[in-house]
Amino acid sequence: MTGIVYVNGEYLPAEEAKISVFDRGFLMADAIYELTAVVDGKLIDFPAHLARLDRSLAELDIVNPHGYDGWLALHRELVARNAVTEGSVYVEVTRGNTGERAFEYPPAEIPPTVVAFATNRPGIVDSPAAAAGLRIVTLPDLRWQRRDIKTVQLIYQAQAKMLAKRAGADDGWLVEDGFVTEGTSNNAYIVRKGRIVTRPLGNDILHGITRASLLRFAREAQMEVEERQFTVAEAQAADEAFITSATGFVTPVVEVDGTAVGTGKPGPVALRLREIYIDESRKTAL
Repeated sequence: MTGIVYVNGEYLPAEEAKISVFDRGFLMADAIYELTAVVDGKLIDFPAHLARLDRSLAELDIVNPHGYDGWLALHRELVARNAVTEGSVYVEVTRGNTGERAFEYPPAEIPPTVVAFATNRPGIVDSPAAAAGLRIVTLPDLRWQRRDIKTVQLIYQAQAKMLAKRAGADDGWLVEDGFVTEGTSNNAYIVRKGRIVTRPLGNDILHGITRASLLRFAREAQMEVEERQFTVAEAQAADEAFITSATGFVTPVVEVDGTAVGTGKPGPVALRLREIYIDESRKTAL
């Protein structure tokens, strides 16, 4: 990692960016994060990402260290200093550095730690993965029960993604009580007879920002959306499947557990939704 990184009010070369070994984000994953896509040098879905950041902080009783304008200025400064045209901005807020390791929350006067950086990722719009489609394997969902909070507690998601890679797939879908919850770092969907099906919101999945925008755009385009649970067998028998994420936008899924989905190629609904999402998001980017 090179470039300029933000740490607690300072913009520093990446190699000089440091936090304390006693920071609770490091010791206990006591932290939340957000990642916002950058397209044409502008932030995609930024107000929604900031609203989710604020909600996640509130759920963990961490004080939000900045207001809307402060966060926006920070993001734009990182985009500018790192000359990001296409990529992302990552921000993490921890409960801070208490100078010791203790399970109890620190006193209220301990300030949160804020770290942020921007990454150049050319090709997220014209993605080869979107053109080819993803091969998915399913894995048991062994995460904690508050998946709606976007914490940095991601070890199982990382493990599941690696298990999927080792199985020769591109990614994994997590399964609980026989139903798909979501992907390792994305929301999951199937398409049957033109109807888009995705799991409803709750504590069991992340409330995806791309998901919310995508479903709104789909309804505006007169597409039918059904928010309900679906099984692995339903996914394998579907006409299409796809995932959504901040930098993956809409990416088709062409195989689930070795079974081709539909024709085994990216389907027209997923490809059209990707086109709509990118076009509409560009119009409102900041």
